[in-house]
Amino acid sequence: MQFIYPPKPLFRLGQLAAHVVVALIALVVIGGATRVMEAGLACPDWPLCYGSFLPGRQMNLQVFLEWFHRLDAFFVGIVLITQFAFSLYWAKTLPKWLPWIYGFLTLLVSLQGFLGALTVLQLLPSLVVMAHLVVAFTLVAIMSGVTQQLLNPGKSIFPTWLRCFGFLSLFAVIAQSLLGSRVATSWAAQRCLDFGESCNLLGLHRVSAIPVSFLVILFVIVSSLQRDVFMKQWPYLLTIIFLIISQILLGAFSIHLRMSEPSLIIAHQLIACLLVAVIAALNFKGRGNDDSSQSLYINQSTLETCHG
Repeated sequence: MQFIYPPKPLFRLGQLAAHVVVALIALVVIGGATRVMEAGLACPDWPLCYGSFLPGRQMNLQVFLEWFHRLDAFFVGIVLITQFAFSLYWAKTLPKWLPWIYGFLTLLVSLQGFLGALTVLQLLPSLVVMAHLVVAFTLVAIMSGVTQQLLNPGKSIFPTWLRCFGFLSLFAVIAQSLLGSRVATSWAAQRCLDFGESCNLLGLHRVSAIPVSFLVILFVIVSSLQRDVFMKQWPYLLTIIFLIISQILLGAFSIHLRMSEPSLIIAHQLIACLLVAVIAALNFKGRGNDDSSQSLYINQSTLETCHG
């Protein structure tokens, strides 16, 4: 029996979802840049900035970062609500789980907006900032997985046991990122390097990076032993290895330079977010169509979604 590739509504939603993944990653990175540049309170009110949608006289780098972070969040929220509406409209031709997932994502992005407001109104409390980040990573992971299920539907490329291994790696990366967020929001790294305080927290983050990196690399190695997976998914696997190595080097250089280079710290958060996105995509990726059938939509739109 020949497998029929995604119908047009499914594929178009997948294209839009790929763009949302990019926007979410940008949102996390801009949020990290806002924190590093100490711009979290650059706009003292919420949801407007200095009482207007586009601040004029007050605009500087810090205000721009905070303002653009909110603008990107608004864009993501609108697009997710639009996708939710489309999933309801096309419900008869889409998988039954899709409207439920989009409904959940809409609730998550609403929660994210609420937490974003709290970070401003409550003057950047550390736990709220961490909660803000965990919701962001959850959105990235789920949206990346949804994108793969829309563009590559069907049975998972992994056997169940290997998929569980992949999810364990994903949760480990998110947990490590949250620990890094705790280090950042409590300024533990600077306090340790400058005054010898809070070194336990920084040390825990550095030590825990070893088992997390080992777990992710082991996941890649075991996946590579599955010949079918390696032949078709080797770009994903190589990307994960590259990201892990880059993350270790960025962390080491940041400490060596005594956290004085904001670009390294921002890149560190970017790599963490990309790891979450790529591991989630690999875990949710379906087998799609078989080798004997090709999709008209895929052939017409290959370049349109490859960046997502």
